[in-house]
Amino acid sequence: MTNTDSDNSREWAAQAYALLKKRQEEQKQELQKQEEQKQELQKQEEQKQEEQKQELQKQEEQKQELQKQELIDNVSQESISIQSKISAEPELGEFDDNFTWSAMVLAAQGKKINQISIDEIDWLTKLRKGLEETRKGFVTELLDKLGDDPLTPESLDDLETLLIRADVGIDSTDKVISSLRTKLNEEVVGAEEGIKFLKQELKLIIDKPIKDSGIDLLVPQKGKLNVWLLVGVNGVGKTTTLGKLAYLSSRSNYKTLIAAADTFRAAAVEQLKVWGERSNVDIISNPSKNADPAAVVFDAINSAKKRNVDLLLVDTAGRLQTKNNLMDELAKIKKIIDKKVPDAIVESLLVLDASQGQNGLKQAKSFAKSANLSGAIITKLDGTSRGGVSLAVSEEVNLPIRFIGAGEGIKDLKPFNSFEFVEALLADK
Repeated sequence: MTNTDSDNSREWAAQAYALLKKRQEEQKQELQKQEEQKQELQKQEEQKQEEQKQELQKQEEQKQELQKQELIDNVSQESISIQSKISAEPELGEFDDNFTWSAMVLAAQGKKINQISIDEIDWLTKLRKGLEETRKGFVTELLDKLGDDPLTPESLDDLETLLIRADVGIDSTDKVISSLRTKLNEEVVGAEEGIKFLKQELKLIIDKPIKDSGIDLLVPQKGKLNVWLLVGVNGVGKTTTLGKLAYLSSRSNYKTLIAAADTFRAAAVEQLKVWGERSNVDIISNPSKNADPAAVVFDAINSAKKRNVDLLLVDTAGRLQTKNNLMDELAKIKKIIDKKVPDAIVESLLVLDASQGQNGLKQAKSFAKSANLSGAIITKLDGTSRGGVSLAVSEEVNLPIRFIGAGEGIKDLKPFNSFEFVEALLADK
């Protein structure tokens, strides 16, 4: 990128920042105004109820008091709702390199200045920070080695080493290096063009299983029951990820229900109840000890059908391929689904912890053999992770990545976007 391009990008980003700042201030003022109006209404109603109470006969006092309390509760609930809107909206941070980079990534995808939201900026900033460790050990060193010189066979050898070290995987690395060698044999490739070509190759690897699946963006299909099974080993953030998916689904106006079928871990059901309350999604569970997971799913399906639910999210026990009893439980759950709702759209999503690197790849390969997976969710991109494993999973397991998590908040799980991921992975200094 030339200095002129950089200046233009920063100026464009500055305009977007100013617009967002103005919009946020206006929104805060409007919400505050609504809050003041609600408080005034509550005060007036309390006074009115008190006057009525004094005038009423003794036998009617209890009835009037209940009406008063109901009114106060309703007004208070509206006030809470307004406060939650204020707290749920992320604050606009400083106008810095993170904002500029995030704005330009959105612009590259066709976003206009007035279409950019603080939520999008906040998410991209977290994604970039989440891939920071991968980038430090990969991009920074790569750019230092390349400088402004054209690519050479020696620099490709260095790149090969860096890709493997970033947990991109042997197969993905071979494919990228082979494409670069072919291009290098045909023409002189400068450093900037080399990075651009590298981005294209990495994006092709990630996009292939997504395109092969025929579904670019995984969303519940209206008119049918969608059942998403979340599987994975303990500790990868499976239950937390399900809670965030519930929030994302309900916020997108899909009628959602949760089945707490991880009955082997005592805290799993309680943990899901907290997420359910936060996302306003009901949970079907069995409080008895060592309850049958398939029975929980059976009850959840019955409830989902009665309520005309769009999406049933099923939390399953953490398992490894060596735990035959748990793998049998998963098969039993699938049989229940097939029998109860044969026309349901079923997705088996493997949750992977990005910080586990090659161990995550091994898990994906093992589960792919026994769990009939249809997608992956990459979690815990928290700045210490090794995000390159996403490419290895795409290339070596042919598993489409459906969602990605980069933070602890309820909003910090988003549908996977290969362009944003690769740009964050290869963002320069």
